[in-house]
Amino acid sequence: MTRNNPTLLILVAAFSALTTFLLVRAFAPDQMLAMNSMHDSEVTEGEASRGPNGGRLLEEGDFALELIIAEGGIPPEFHLYGYNNGVQLIVDDFSAAVELGRLGGTRDTFSFVPEGEYLRGIGIVREPHSFDVYVSAEYAGTSHEWHYESYEGRTSIPERIASDSGIVTGVAGPRRIVETIELTGTVQADPARVSEVRARFSGVVTKVSRDTGDFVSIGDTLGTVETNESLRSVPIVAPISGLIVNRNIQVGQVTSDAPLFVIADLSEVWVQLDVFGRDLGAIAAGQQTSIFSLNGSDFTGVIDWVSPLVAHGSQSVRARIPLQNPDGALRAGQFVRARVTIAETDVPLAVRRSALQTFRDFDVVYARVGDTYEVRMLQLGLKDKDFIEVLNGLSLNEIYVTGNSYLIKADIEKSGASHDH
Repeated sequence: MTRNNPTLLILVAAFSALTTFLLVRAFAPDQMLAMNSMHDSEVTEGEASRGPNGGRLLEEGDFALELIIAEGGIPPEFHLYGYNNGVQLIVDDFSAAVELGRLGGTRDTFSFVPEGEYLRGIGIVREPHSFDVYVSAEYAGTSHEWHYESYEGRTSIPERIASDSGIVTGVAGPRRIVETIELTGTVQADPARVSEVRARFSGVVTKVSRDTGDFVSIGDTLGTVETNESLRSVPIVAPISGLIVNRNIQVGQVTSDAPLFVIADLSEVWVQLDVFGRDLGAIAAGQQTSIFSLNGSDFTGVIDWVSPLVAHGSQSVRARIPLQNPDGALRAGQFVRARVTIAETDVPLAVRRSALQTFRDFDVVYARVGDTYEVRMLQLGLKDKDFIEVLNGLSLNEIYVTGNSYLIKADIEKSGASHDH
């Protein structure tokens, strides 16, 4: 047997002390606090006891209830199993009731009826499944009561921190939903306001007075032609006021049937929108339309005609909107975007689309009660570019997060709020 070496023992003890010191120094105070907090959380929170069917087990003495929210292919409902000394009871031997206290003070109550080997709660356990649970039961002449918290999609943020973070709230209420369809198109001259200018007599062009891009008034002289028959000079005059969009005349040129100038009056133009198959059934004459040009000018007009024919070289149909254009902001050939109003409906409840987030498989907003925020699963209806109708899941005048709602979602996800029953 080898005897202990005193020198070696001293060296090992010193090395151990140095290692402990370095490990402590390696963590900043906040890291140490986080480690302690994590440890405390693991110790104090624990997990609820589970019954044979995976539900929460509530125990008192020899008696126990297993409470389940059944969701598989049916609307969520409570199922209750009873046990005595671990042996499952028949449903006629015990009775129970459940009350759910929700954020904001509302309460949902459930009575139970026998169904097979369990008691079934009467009524749907509506979303979110976030509540204080109060359970009462009667078995063998003895009353039992339990209370526990079962929260999901919920977090608390002090008002000052929420304000500093840019979290903004609004009130859910009635709204007019303006349904629209986005289309594109081009600006075109009204054919009735376009004139092709020709020489009245054949001859030689002796003078050209105007050029492409010039604005002319009705009766202005555009050039002169010396006729072949009389050799006298005949003026070429503008038959309408407008912009010269094409010039096909030079001094010394012999005139023919071809137009010498093309003048377009662009004080009123057409916007021709391309309507493709998926939108054809929704677009009709008489619909109000907003026009947005690439140069930043906006216009409003009404569709006055939808072509019955498919446009040449395209699978679209043309919808026409006449527009006043006194300042010439719209130019022939210019591309535009359009928003066509196809319906306007007053709905009793709507929220801002910017408020929407996703939670599990739901579209949601976050309601606020005091400093507490909680998810609200929504059934949605009509929508426009700013608002969307709420058919179910939110109450009239309920306060909800309209700005920076993603911060609430992130805080809930960070806290690990779960869908656990």
